[in-house]
This record gives sequence, structure tokens and C-alpha cells, in this order.
Amino acid sequence: MSEQAAGAAPLLAAHGIRKSFGDHEVLRGVDLTVRRGRVVAVIGPSGSGKTTLLRSLNGLETPDGGRLDLDGGPALDFSRPVPKATRLALRDRSAMVFQHHNLFPHRTVLQNVTEGPVQVRRVPRRQADERALALLERVGLAEKRDAYPRELSGGQQQRVGIVRALALQPDLLLFDEPTSALDPELVGEVLTVMKELAEEGWTMVVVTHELQFAREVADEVLFMDRGVVVEQGPPRQVFTAPREERTKRFLHRILHPLD
Repeated sequence: MSEQAAGAAPLLAAHGIRKSFGDHEVLRGVDLTVRRGRVVAVIGPSGSGKTTLLRSLNGLETPDGGRLDLDGGPALDFSRPVPKATRLALRDRSAMVFQHHNLFPHRTVLQNVTEGPVQVRRVPRRQADERALALLERVGLAEKRDAYPRELSGGQQQRVGIVRALALQPDLLLFDEPTSALDPELVGEVLTVMKELAEEGWTMVVVTHELQFAREVADEVLFMDRGVVVEQGPPRQVFTAPREERTKRFLHRILHPLD
């Protein structure tokens, strides 16, 4: 973590975020602060609410309670109805990289990347194309500009998904288990791109089961279970000296699966 990141101001603050689906309470009062230029890794067992939290941070889910404050706006109080324009303003400040790529199958790589800037941000087509090609070049996919998603490997598709997010020039990058759908030999190429983004100072929240990545790249780690943040702190503390018994059991189960 850089000194600049260590002293950075909060970009996003979530307070008491709650979300239920029917009778199932998925988030039970989650607090989260993300500082500019920092990487927050969110770990925990399946069903702990990690993805719902991530989707709540950019307006894909509307929480039932709590508050979100984004530096420079918007601020959202979920104890009352939130106008659609406010939710869209929240989404404009962030970009999501999904687990299963979510590329448009009938559009080329270049078209997938430029769709958001042109249609949502109203960026001129030529400018969007130039930026997209520069981003594809940096992840080694410039030669695939005219390919369709079906012609790419899973790792290449996910790198296009990352480029698509970067093309929106968001303040906050959100990653929802970006490597979990990939074959093991393809995981490294995606994690390498994400590590480079962290080194460049992008603000990121990463839901991941790649604990080594969280240990090496994150500035802060949150362990979630049953809809609450059980433990949070620097990677060294969470991974080598966890305070909570639930954290210890989870890490032991993941790191020592045959015991």
C-alpha cells in the first residue's frame, strides 16, 4: 500500500446496509469504507452476502435500509424511496466486472468495449474507439478487436470485461469473483491485469476466493459470513492472526482442505 493510499480520503462509505429477499435476510447491517486508491478484498463462504453487497454498491440492487455516501455525490438513504436518477448517478461513478463476463455475443470485442461510453456516456464514436483500442492493447488483446466472444478463451473474455469497465473511466471498480468461472490455467492472466490496476492506483472492491491475491494485493480484507462483516483489517492481520473464531475456521477450511 502506498503512503498516498494510506492517507487517502474515503471515496465510498456504506452504513448499515440491509437487504432481504423474501424472508431471507442477506445483508444485516454492513458497514464498509473504501478509500481512494485502495483495494478492498471481500472474502467469505458462499451465501454470505458478498455479491449482494457488491451489487448494492453500484445500484444493481436496492438495499432495504442503510446509507451510501459517495464522495462528490450521490448520497443515498435507503430508509426512504430512492429516485431512479439518484441510483443511476451512483452507477455512473462505478463499473462492475462480472463472474461470467456478460459480453454481448452478437457484438465484436471492440463493440462490446465501446457500447457503454457511446450509448451511456455519449462519448463520440471515434474517441471511444481510440480509447478502447489503447485499453485492449494494454491487456494484450488489440488483435482480437474484430473477434466475437465465442472466439475467445474464458480468460480473454474476462480481460475484455475488465477493459469494458475501464472504458467507462469509473471512480470505483467492482469485481464479482472475476476468476471463479475460469479454468485454473487461465486465472493468472486475469489476476495479473487486476494487480497492475491496483499498482496504478485504481480504487477497487474485489469479491474473491483467490486468497493469495487478497493477501498480496489488497490494502484491506473483509471477511463476511451470514450477512455481516465478521472481521476486517490489513491482510497480514486477517490471514496470519485472525481474531474471530469464524474467520479462523473459514481460513483453515480453505487453506487446509484435506485436514
